[in-house]
Amino acid sequence: MKYLVVSDNHGDRQILVDLFEHYKDQVDYIFHCGDSELAEDDSVWKGVYVVTGNTDFDSQYKKFQVVDTGKDIVYLTHGHLSSVKMGMTQLDMQAQEYQANIALFGHTHQLGCEVNKGRLFLNPGSILQPRGAFPIKTYAVIESTETSFQVQYYDRNFEALEDLSFEFNK
Repeated sequence: MKYLVVSDNHGDRQILVDLFEHYKDQVDYIFHCGDSELAEDDSVWKGVYVVTGNTDFDSQYKKFQVVDTGKDIVYLTHGHLSSVKMGMTQLDMQAQEYQANIALFGHTHQLGCEVNKGRLFLNPGSILQPRGAFPIKTYAVIESTETSFQVQYYDRNFEALEDLSFEFNK
């Protein structure tokens, strides 16, 4: 099962159009972790799971979503309501509540992934305004198998970032 994860495009609609078109036949699910600054009923969201961010003002967005893919249970949120800038504890408790084995979030604009107690925590970074140690505009693709999570980060040109490829045991 393959998942495309993107966040924090902050009004750059075209990158989402390009990204979703590029991956339309390559991934099983597409997740957007908020701060799109687009309307909730924008046609770009067709087939995409999306949540509200702290700069999304359309009240129709959900604060979080839980998606059962048949292989994984994904907890999707922006992170501002989970205090992710202070750590993963609150996000972990929220994901546990729904028995999710993947927790996806944005908000910090800093890419990162880790597995803790069998749960993958992943921030795809920002596709527009990156921060932190990797000042690269990024998104991520997760390949979930029976035994592992394989995570690959990409730049806006759809190029795999060689040093940002990870494999975790489930």
